[in-house]
Amino acid sequence: MTDFPGTLRTWRKARRFSQLDLAGEADVSARHISFLESGRAHPSRDMIGRLCDALTLPLDARNQMLTHAGFAARYPARAWDAADMAPIRAAVDHMLKAHAPFPALAIDKLWTVVDMNGPAAALFGGLGVGPGDSLLDLMMSASLPEVIENWADVAHHTCQRLRTESAAQGGIAALDRVADHLATVPRRQRTPIGPVIPTILNTGAFRLSVFATIAQLGTPDDVLLDDLRVELYFPTDAASAAVLRTLAGVA
Repeated sequence: MTDFPGTLRTWRKARRFSQLDLAGEADVSARHISFLESGRAHPSRDMIGRLCDALTLPLDARNQMLTHAGFAARYPARAWDAADMAPIRAAVDHMLKAHAPFPALAIDKLWTVVDMNGPAAALFGGLGVGPGDSLLDLMMSASLPEVIENWADVAHHTCQRLRTESAAQGGIAALDRVADHLATVPRRQRTPIGPVIPTILNTGAFRLSVFATIAQLGTPDDVLLDDLRVELYFPTDAASAAVLRTLAGVA
């Protein structure tokens, strides 16, 4: 996609909108949508904004729509260590540290670790993952099936999450590739054990069961922050909590 008509058409179909559906959401005529997709009409910046809102596009896709229509991108993609990102780094750092002794990490849309707290470094370091590494690579490795007892369940639900995130972004090849890999893991009959499906990690040295919550910024105006996720891991039982405290060096 390098032209606006093709980009608009692709996103409209990705959102499963008809031209009439999109016209209704953007408060324009279906005829105008047709003209935009055929190239017979050229959008204004305001029109692109209305279309992006109607299609609930992520910020990088909004930039794409603008540049393909010949306008400058609106949303910056700052580096994590940029000076004006200091308040965001401080907020994320506070969340990560406050979650100790339980693991917490921040990841971007490609599941690359942007930051992590000490307990997460202790837990994920044993799996060869640290800041700058991608959890996608870990999921493609042969090591996880060996240490996650309920790998079939975890693989299935991670696959679904990856497909959902990819679809929301209009298709991300890296996410789709890992989802396709996880989809090949044979499903097994699962015995219900609680309100969430935990990840049960057994390295031989320790065994623990955790689940995660996911937080994100509520009003991002930057591409990096639009994609940033903070994952907070919690133990599902007292024994797992004790293991995590030991890994974190907390008595």
